[in-house]
Amino acid sequence: MDLGSLGFARMGACSPSVALANPAENATRIQSLYEQLSAEGCSVVLTPELSLTGYSCEDLFYGSELLEESERCLFELARQTKRVALVVGAPLRITDGRLLNCAFVCVQGNIQGAVPKSELPNTGEFHDRRWFAPGAEVSTNLPAPQGSFPVGRNLLFEIGPARFGIEICEDLWAPISPGVEHAVAGANVLLNLSASNEIVGKSDYRRDLVRMQSGKCIAGYLYAGASIWESTKDVVYGGHSIAAENGVVLGESAVLERLPDPLIAEFDVAKLEHQRGLNSNFLSAPRNNKHRTVPLGTGSPLPSLRRKIHAHPFVPDSETDLDARASVVLRIQTMGLLRRFCAAGCRRLVVGISGGLDSALALLACHEVMSELGSDAVEILPIWMPGPGTSSQTSTRVDALVRALGLNLRTIPISRAVEQHLADIGHEGALDLTFENAQARERTQVLFDVANQENGLVVGSSDMSELALGWCTYSGDHMSAYAVNAGIPKTLVAAMVRWYAYRRADARLQAQLEDVLKAPMSPELLPGADGSISQRTEDILGPFELHDFFLHELLRCGSSVRRIYHLARQAFENRYSGQFIRECLKTFVFRFHSQQFKRTTLPAGPKVGTVSLSPRGDWRMPDETDPNKLLETIDELDD
Repeated sequence: MDLGSLGFARMGACSPSVALANPAENATRIQSLYEQLSAEGCSVVLTPELSLTGYSCEDLFYGSELLEESERCLFELARQTKRVALVVGAPLRITDGRLLNCAFVCVQGNIQGAVPKSELPNTGEFHDRRWFAPGAEVSTNLPAPQGSFPVGRNLLFEIGPARFGIEICEDLWAPISPGVEHAVAGANVLLNLSASNEIVGKSDYRRDLVRMQSGKCIAGYLYAGASIWESTKDVVYGGHSIAAENGVVLGESAVLERLPDPLIAEFDVAKLEHQRGLNSNFLSAPRNNKHRTVPLGTGSPLPSLRRKIHAHPFVPDSETDLDARASVVLRIQTMGLLRRFCAAGCRRLVVGISGGLDSALALLACHEVMSELGSDAVEILPIWMPGPGTSSQTSTRVDALVRALGLNLRTIPISRAVEQHLADIGHEGALDLTFENAQARERTQVLFDVANQENGLVVGSSDMSELALGWCTYSGDHMSAYAVNAGIPKTLVAAMVRWYAYRRADARLQAQLEDVLKAPMSPELLPGADGSISQRTEDILGPFELHDFFLHELLRCGSSVRRIYHLARQAFENRYSGQFIRECLKTFVFRFHSQQFKRTTLPAGPKVGTVSLSPRGDWRMPDETDPNKLLETIDELDD
């Protein structure tokens, strides 16, 4: 399938070797790179500033010979283009005699538009105003062999799912850059043709500038810098190409290389559009209403992605990044819980321990609060409530974990209370949902009553993945005084427990956390043979790594079920079949819609990342939505 229909656009930036003041030779080199990048599936090929003549031609720009040859070669270069857009830099003399430094957009044999440079540097080593006029106010149409084309700063170009605007070098450095205007007018990708020289530290500054412009504009940004083959009389150019998306660098070329490789980037413009829709400041930014959109066609089909689709979008790939993220997340949990605890005027943190990942992380957060305030100010009361479905292995694991933290475990069995309650309501003894939920609600009642008795605060442990799927009992483990894990998806919970074990724990605690990590996830609400675990959560719901992927795509990217499915196929290639992913996606969609009523009444808990299900902050949804149409769509998806 064409992944462009899912909102991805592949573009290439190149830094050709320049034959100064030789447009014919430069056109040949540009054409070669254009064909190479076209063959690699790019819909747009970007070249540097004045790539057709060379940026450093200086007073040769005064001569009619160079300008006429540049124009001839430009028209010929445009004539050879096909469905892939070529963005090439060249001088342009307009009818009133001004010379402009322009980016020409060529596709299907024609020049479709030209964008002049607005901001002309005239300090230090740069003397653009000696030869060129600012193009900010230019708006005209000029003739070409294949028809006229518009010239102006306020042009946007649409190809496939991408709508791009153009800056030229210094435009990016300006206090009010054209790129910002392009973005609020609808450009989801910004292109920059540049001739930026290299001095110590400048490549880092340039990278940060591109990255932050992409973040400020909630856009993709592709930057192509002039190569070392420009004149080196006084400065050296580095051929630095950079791709960034909403504040994240996607890739860059080597700097100061003799022949730098082209940079190919894939922009997720569908995700960018969704993120813009969530940003009220972006939506309310002033528009000048002067932009014009030029359609360029569909571009190249995109049968597959080079861009990595992260199977675990909530968990960083590198240990260094995980260490940084986990440290911040734990600190947010700790300070959120500490503030709530101090406001409540309590003496104890009451937390139910199940032997699983979630309650282990909640217990660690409580322990961090105690470390902050001191044991004289706060005590931790871990409560273990074995019931009809509790396994013997879990009992051993809970006791060892609590002891490794130097705490005293309080055990309150619930089997008799549950039995009495079920008898009181006339339950016939079936191992049904009532039997399971009665245990969860009894445990929650015990926690809140003990908290009243001990001047304590009940700390909840349910994570964001469970809340997304409604994998909790309403008014049972669904409820707490502070849901310390509510903003953390299951895959990150596991990563954080592992991180804590190897970065923060002593040998004894590490061993116990390793046992928790090895244990199967289970609510343990149904009895098993010989005291074993009879319920395995992922056997019922499907793998949490899939559900977390679905959740991220839905909330962070606003993805359709069609896009979610196809990206999951790529992210989990050779791990899960298409049929299995479809079935898990149906489970996710059905449960996400049918269980919203639980999220509508969630207790307070800290947001730790960009995705949150808080009904007060990030996620508002009716409790009564019908998922049947989405489920039918999933059934119709093909591989």
